[in-house]
Amino acid sequence: MEKSVEYSGAKIHYSVSGEGESLVFLHGFTESKEMWEDFESYFSATHQVICIDLPGHGKSGMLSCPHTMEAMAEAVATVLQAEEMSRHLLTGHSMGGYVSLAYARLHSKKLSGLVLFHSSATADTPEAKQNRDRLIKVVKANKLGFINDFIPSLFAPRNRALYAGEIKKLITQSNRTSGKGIIAALQGMKQREDHTELLREVPIPVLFIAGKQDSRIPVERILPQIALPRE
Repeated sequence: MEKSVEYSGAKIHYSVSGEGESLVFLHGFTESKEMWEDFESYFSATHQVICIDLPGHGKSGMLSCPHTMEAMAEAVATVLQAEEMSRHLLTGHSMGGYVSLAYARLHSKKLSGLVLFHSSATADTPEAKQNRDRLIKVVKANKLGFINDFIPSLFAPRNRALYAGEIKKLITQSNRTSGKGIIAALQGMKQREDHTELLREVPIPVLFIAGKQDSRIPVERILPQIALPRE
């Protein structure tokens, strides 16, 4: 079922399906809740599944810029409050993982578990911040060109031909994200805090899903973080 709530003057769109223990899925940068369709179809047979379009992505509206991870986390909290969800497991892909960590800092008592799907608890390095500034200029000049280059780069070179259909689908979905939404997210990710200490503190299970060929968030960066959670 497609639904929406208002947060800070913006409509936040999401879907709800199934019954049972609650699973919440947050997409990554330039993506939308559509990326979770296969997950939603599978898990809704045994769980209640909520997939959310983060602010400035999918069908959700813009907040005041930048879109900080905390602001997006509060948009998520507004959705879950509307659904009267007291406990839930939260899964975030890439940027969605950054939002999930901000949510865990703000609302840890509501979480039964946390999944970081190709994501990291560290903040941007100075070099990464410079790269985000460069990307903002690229998006302003040619958003469609940026999307067409960016999405294939998320896949290992040897997999780009194998998953050509999936890449084409992701490009189509990402092209629906406005330039303003992309820029607001880049600005927010650039400002995000380091949450490695949070991993030591949260009293819930934390699962990392990482890829050996992930060039954006190398598994070598994730391995030290895996040892931090208590559960």
